[in-house]
Amino acid sequence: MADPVFFPLDRPVTIADAVELTGAKLHNTQLASRFFVRLTSIDSATADAVVFAEGRKNAPQLKDLNAAGVFCTEDMVADVPAGVAALVTRHPHRAFAQLGRKLFPASAFPEPWMGEAGISAYANIHPTAIIEDGATVEAGAAIGKGVTIGSGTRICANAVIGANCQIGRNSYIAPHVSVQHSFIGNHVMLHPGVRVGQDGFGYLPGPAGLEKVPQLGRVIIQDHVEVGANTTIDRGALSDTIIGEGTKIDNLVQIAHNVKIGRYCIVAAHSGISGSVTIGDMTMLGGRVGLADHLTIGSNVQIAAASGVMRDIPDGEKWGGFPARPIKQWFREVATLRSFGQPKKEQSSDD
Repeated sequence: MADPVFFPLDRPVTIADAVELTGAKLHNTQLASRFFVRLTSIDSATADAVVFAEGRKNAPQLKDLNAAGVFCTEDMVADVPAGVAALVTRHPHRAFAQLGRKLFPASAFPEPWMGEAGISAYANIHPTAIIEDGATVEAGAAIGKGVTIGSGTRICANAVIGANCQIGRNSYIAPHVSVQHSFIGNHVMLHPGVRVGQDGFGYLPGPAGLEKVPQLGRVIIQDHVEVGANTTIDRGALSDTIIGEGTKIDNLVQIAHNVKIGRYCIVAAHSGISGSVTIGDMTMLGGRVGLADHLTIGSNVQIAAASGVMRDIPDGEKWGGFPARPIKQWFREVATLRSFGQPKKEQSSDD
């Protein structure tokens, strides 16, 4: 049995099509009519594929390249074999990704899992819910009372949207997602298993043990946010948990109550953000970063993977380590500790 191809092209595409879709410059116009049927990495290149080469470090791989075309920078054209179309652009990887999104739109914005359009007869929808024309609600999905869902949004099989939640237009709610006490914007993607709006982790010691603190806030997810599989976003205790416009969150991330994340941030997998943390715009958290509660992390901050942050970080700084500190300081400390383990050179003595 042949291996299935989940993202096939519905027709052969030419190098000229790739030029039109990306704005790249074709170095040898005689190759404009050459066809290709797939996009691959340069290591897996075949004669019917388009690839990309980013940076001079990849120039040696071009020498024996067998492909229909390659996105590359101007200074790499001389390294491209004569029979391979050189698609010249300042940002090869970006152009390659742009082409992929246009040729394979379902890879960037998933299609309904069951292939349904409109509202399934097997969905459970409260009569007070408002669903705009053009939205899709698949079999097994449950929509609570007072919910509003915008046109173009896809609610996939077995997703659950709790009472009075609002979801904007052209958003994607994957199977087995649960949303409660939340307002979600336009062009938002929640991947399988995401949990949004459950109560935060709040307890106080009392006469009979730990007593629960009511969590009365909401979750607000702004436009163009993407949340990876099995990530959890708790609602606020008294204020709101807010995820800013354009922020991208990886799989298996925990975001606690009252957290406020700015615009266009990146949070990598296994990160944990404790309650009442505020993060500025354009900040990046590497994998397995942990933030203690009530911290303020500035804008344009970069935090190295597996760092444990216990102090506020000003704008524009790079931190790393456990506990985290400015990254140059961390590197110096690591180098110093490493030097302690090195054998000392024996001193020679004159006879």
